[in-house]
Amino acid sequence: MSPITWTLLLGGVALNAAAQLLLKGATRSSGVLFADRGGVSWTAAEHLLRAPPLWGGLACYAVSVVLWVGALSRVPVSVAYPLLSIGYIVNAFAAAALFGEALTAVKLAGIALIVAGVIVLTRLGN
Repeated sequence: MSPITWTLLLGGVALNAAAQLLLKGATRSSGVLFADRGGVSWTAAEHLLRAPPLWGGLACYAVSVVLWVGALSRVPVSVAYPLLSIGYIVNAFAAAALFGEALTAVKLAGIALIVAGVIVLTRLGN
């Protein structure tokens, strides 16, 4: 793959991962949006709509879609789509650092499998 293709793919993945982290950050300030009994917390929704990370996350999604479409115009979807799993790796470590989420041995084993899969797809899948 060419450098521009890698830039489009990894840029799309990175922005998608950043969007997830920003959305999580927005929900930390707003609280639970949907109650266990199925109702919407309108107070939480109001706080969420005023949270800058929500809008940053949505902007990251928008730009990531543009990059992703550019990447899909260059590589088969069967190669590009699995690369989204890199976002799982980034977000697992970022969530541990930013939000104190546990990074267990099982999660690390899953990450190792993802890394192996991405290597196989990018080296042998073309």
